[in-house]
Amino acid sequence: MSVFDAHVQRKFSAPENGGILLGTVHGLHIEVVHATPPFPTDRGTRCSFDRSSEGHTEVADWLWRESKGTIRYIGEWHTHPEDYPSPSGIDLREWKISAAKRKDGRPLLGLIVGRKGIYIQSTLATGRALVYSALVSTSCVRP
Repeated sequence: MSVFDAHVQRKFSAPENGGILLGTVHGLHIEVVHATPPFPTDRGTRCSFDRSSEGHTEVADWLWRESKGTIRYIGEWHTHPEDYPSPSGIDLREWKISAAKRKDGRPLLGLIVGRKGIYIQSTLATGRALVYSALVSTSCVRP
């Protein structure tokens, strides 16, 4: 949550930021244990974010090796300049494409951080999605 909180778009001029979600799988359950911060090669504007692989891939590979294969890529996160975010058409399309490419067959977790809430969705390789209730997180809100 501290990575998300550090990049909430509190100012009008703040760009979108994001990274990848890494975690462990326990049967049908997943646990997010790490979110990469934005890296200098990522590009964000007020309403868009383009994550490069540089930096994120190295962190994912290192955690995979250090955990002996238990910590793996489970999804992506980025910010939106909204109080309670919802995915754009681009987000939905990209999550569907990424889910279809998953080698382990697991759903892709997509997380969007807003100023007052968080949107979470898992997308299957078939494109079917499960939307979790929008979560309000006090750790993502500052007075």
